[in-house]
Amino acid sequence: MTIRAVHSTVYRYDAPVFIEPHVFRLCPRADAAQRLLWHELVIDPPPWHHSEALDQDGNIILHASFREAAAALSVISRFEVRTLRANPFDFLLDGPEALAVPLAYPSALAAALAPYIRSEEVDGAVRELAREVAAGAGWATVPFLAALCERLYSGTRQIVREEGPPLAARETLRAGEGSCRDLAVVFRDACRALGLAARFVSGYEAQEASDEPVSMHAWAEVYLPGGGWRGWDPSRGLAAADCHVAVAAAFDPALAAPMTGSFRGSARASMEVSLEMELK
Repeated sequence: MTIRAVHSTVYRYDAPVFIEPHVFRLCPRADAAQRLLWHELVIDPPPWHHSEALDQDGNIILHASFREAAAALSVISRFEVRTLRANPFDFLLDGPEALAVPLAYPSALAAALAPYIRSEEVDGAVRELAREVAAGAGWATVPFLAALCERLYSGTRQIVREEGPPLAARETLRAGEGSCRDLAVVFRDACRALGLAARFVSGYEAQEASDEPVSMHAWAEVYLPGGGWRGWDPSRGLAAADCHVAVAAAFDPALAAPMTGSFRGSARASMEVSLEMELK
């Protein structure tokens, strides 16, 4: 599938402000699941200095600094991506130790994945949910992930929250409702509770093209020996495949946010977002 998108974000201020340095995470990944055909990022006012880099998770990021006061900041991201993974289960797990949860990674891999496995902050209610789902799936790794995805999809009311960071997993479970990014955090934490390396993903999803309002999407990725990082989308109840376009992934959702930055001044700010997607 080929997915083309135009994603526009405009911040307006009721008085000129000084725009502090920003980090933009809007360039889709190029990896085994998707091929980036082209990407364009237009920022107005143009930064006086900018540089691209790879961050700690291999995401393409743009650092931008500004000099002049401005009454608005416009960011338009355009891209075309060809998705490649029609079958999200096209892998074989490495070794019998990867077949069951709680999962224990080989020592060298466990050291590399340590931040994504850390579970000290996982809430007790999330641990209980993870154990309950795992028991129902016979403690088998992939069946557990599929069952957890379905459990959150069918057992949680889907809502849209246009602004704000994801809620803590315990708050989403207590409320019985959440946005895609809220459910991604619950899924991530439940996986970590059973020793699975998991992280948060920000990107786009084909079904969003027909939703109103159209917006970015979020899901989780789990590292499976033999499969690498694999996406699971609890707000859709399925494994991520060729309908998903990953942009940024990180241990913490704040490190995968599309834009981070601030402004200096006493003005009030408003935000306008639009997203157009075309599927071919």
